[in-house]
Amino acid sequence: MVSLYDGHSSEALIKEREEACEKVPHNVTESQVPLCPKEFDGWTCISATPAGHVAQFPCPYFIYGFDPKRLAQRICLDDGSWFRHPDSNKTWSNYTTCIDLDDYKLRNQVNLIYKSGYCVSIVALTVSIVIFFYFKSLTCTRIQIHKNLFISLAVNNILWLLWYEAVVDNLPVLMANGLGCQILHIMVQYFLVATYFWMFCEGVYLYTLLVVTFMTESLVMPILYIIGWGIPAVLVTLYAFFRSSLREETIHCWINESLYSWTLSGPVCASMIANLIFLINIVRLLLTKLPAAQIQSPQCSVKERNASFRFRMSRRNTVSGAPGVPSGRFKKAVRATFILIPLLGLQYIVMPFRPEQGNAWEPTYQIISALVTSCQGLCVALLFCFCNGEVTTAIAKKWRQCHISKKKPWQSCSAVTTVSLSRSSVVHEMSGAQALETFNQMNHSKSGARGRKEKRVQKDVLPLQNLQNIQL
Repeated sequence: MVSLYDGHSSEALIKEREEACEKVPHNVTESQVPLCPKEFDGWTCISATPAGHVAQFPCPYFIYGFDPKRLAQRICLDDGSWFRHPDSNKTWSNYTTCIDLDDYKLRNQVNLIYKSGYCVSIVALTVSIVIFFYFKSLTCTRIQIHKNLFISLAVNNILWLLWYEAVVDNLPVLMANGLGCQILHIMVQYFLVATYFWMFCEGVYLYTLLVVTFMTESLVMPILYIIGWGIPAVLVTLYAFFRSSLREETIHCWINESLYSWTLSGPVCASMIANLIFLINIVRLLLTKLPAAQIQSPQCSVKERNASFRFRMSRRNTVSGAPGVPSGRFKKAVRATFILIPLLGLQYIVMPFRPEQGNAWEPTYQIISALVTSCQGLCVALLFCFCNGEVTTAIAKKWRQCHISKKKPWQSCSAVTTVSLSRSSVVHEMSGAQALETFNQMNHSKSGARGRKEKRVQKDVLPLQNLQNIQL
């Protein structure tokens, strides 16, 4: 038996109850009806019961799946002895009535949804991470943040599955309380908190793009690394230190709720509130300031950076009291909101408002919560990788290059990729006749001249590196 809801071990509770039972008087009165004697069954102190009757008592509250509002039973036989189980030949209390079979079935279905959703999310996130690292053209700051969020989500999902299968659903491991399961618990908590903080980093970066005119890109990622990986490490270290200081907090692989969970939940809640504020302000700016033509699926390009620069400058010169919002702009703002919700993790804001156990809405809440939580990785992978214009363009370009290389066996696919990406990156950073002229020069010039041309073009666009727009 495992304590799940308080800070005391089940062994301590059982010992206290057994001592209390010994102090209870027998209260045996003269009666022609034989009585089954008072007995402690390992949890409940069962009072003396007349023969032929059934003693009823509350179910244990600390066993997962038991409803403490239900009643367990023990049968007093006609001869004044307690019923004995035929397998063990020991007196036996019937605790099977403590289980709500409908609730038990629901819990199994919810756990299946969690497992299935996490498995699908892990596959989608893993493919996305491979794509981000494989294509060297996907290296802007926004993609770097996506990489870290995806890694955190994927590892968190993997560790959750491992924790549930190897610890939560394994009573011998829980009772052994080995060092391995305790370390696994700390790792689960770390990557869970890191996931929330990388979602916070997404919100910080998006909002910064709108309110900061000039931003030093080289300083952005180091700061975000400290926020996304460093702060969770400090918080989890404090959590582990405080919790390990009390013996009753370290039992059963640390699975029960802790008095020190606030060291993790407090900062996480603060980050979620901050992300909500970021989203509200982003949508407000999209509705009131940003021209509708600029709300599009952007690329890491000079055009996008110039648009962001012009938007920021126009914000500072715009007089309050702008005219009504065009319908096209409103639709795109709504679209941006729905896209940013899973990226910023704002779906978790409504998750704490859980219906009480037994409420008619509880099954609906459990299923929706399982779907939303376990499929977040799949959602962000679809929205920000598989449906991302830059990613699809890079994959299509790679496919064409490999197709061409099959027709020309003496050219390797990787060699074609290197040259093509170098050319396309320069063309992408330029526009109109200048891009076409540069492309033609690169096709007919010697390799040395081509290298010098690329260097000169990259130098020209370097000052615009910090002017990126929002990726919707």
